[in-house]
Amino acid sequence: MPTVLTAAQTRFLRGQAHDLKAMLQVGGKGVTDALIAEIDLALEHHELIKVKVAAEDREARDAMIGQIAERTGAALVQRIGHTAVLYRPSKEKRQIVLPRG
Repeated sequence: MPTVLTAAQTRFLRGQAHDLKAMLQVGGKGVTDALIAEIDLALEHHELIKVKVAAEDREARDAMIGQIAERTGAALVQRIGHTAVLYRPSKEKRQIVLPRG
């Protein structure tokens, strides 16, 4: 089930993600099961991550980012150029407290 965010929550998470470095990079092989497993682990541990997508054209990038968000159940917080910010609350220990509304 994908995570759904309000506008205020998205704004808050964009601020939180500002200083993050991209943790994972989608390479030439595209979105593989191994990549999804890695992103899944990173989301569980960090909740908010940046992923760099190396596709050249915009449609391919958008498709890959959409596929990653869908397969991991994460919310796409922001996309700037080749970098996407994804958020999914941890099942074990939640670290980020989202604002209401």
